[in-house]
Amino acid sequence: MTNETSQEPIVALKTIKRHFKQGESIVRAVDGVDLEIRPGEFTVLSGPSGSGKTTILNLIGALDSPTEGEVWVESRNLVNMSRAELSKFRRDRIGFVFQAYNLIPVLTAFENAEFILALQGLSLSERKERVFSLMNDFGLEGLENRRPDEMSGGQQQRIAIIRAIVTDPAIILADEPTANVDSKTVGIILDLMEKLNRQRQATFLFSSHDPQVTERARRIIHLKDGHVEKDERRNNSDEIS
Repeated sequence: MTNETSQEPIVALKTIKRHFKQGESIVRAVDGVDLEIRPGEFTVLSGPSGSGKTTILNLIGALDSPTEGEVWVESRNLVNMSRAELSKFRRDRIGFVFQAYNLIPVLTAFENAEFILALQGLSLSERKERVFSLMNDFGLEGLENRRPDEMSGGQQQRIAIIRAIVTDPAIILADEPTANVDSKTVGIILDLMEKLNRQRQATFLFSSHDPQVTERARRIIHLKDGHVEKDERRNNSDEIS
């Protein structure tokens, strides 16, 4: 994972705009955002539906391109990269956690978790070492051969988190990761993410309006109508400043 002491931002959005045409109207999903995310941050994008949260994650994760502006991740301008370069960068340097899990139904828990490692060409022994270690940490030992429909929602989301972090990405983007699990499981998932953040300096950027997520964040970026309305950070006493 990335070293928290690094002074260079992992992510830098420079006057980003993302506009969509909807009939005769223009939807300004993101409308002039400047933002930096630094190594080791545990940050939440907060705001109502339509405020731009998911659009910003998609831009950082190279799933979408801006109408205007620049998206820098690990000092690389995604706007200038080819489709092939973006695909490889997304695979190797970005971890994704979605609210819908997005597991492959015909694959086992292990196979879903190690899928990207296999694409990267790692040996089976190394894939097993990485995945089994994380499954043990996440309380999923013994479930390696179960398919998604044989696991609970919380178990599936934990597999999705393992898949996101097993490649040692620069940043983990989590889009409403607690939306489809019960409150007890939310606590378990957030405990695991906080542990990864503190022990491995894993950098997390969430989109969420779940109070259980925002109360754990050390930085909350409030969005409204495609703009940053407020950027708050927690100090050492865990108060928002």
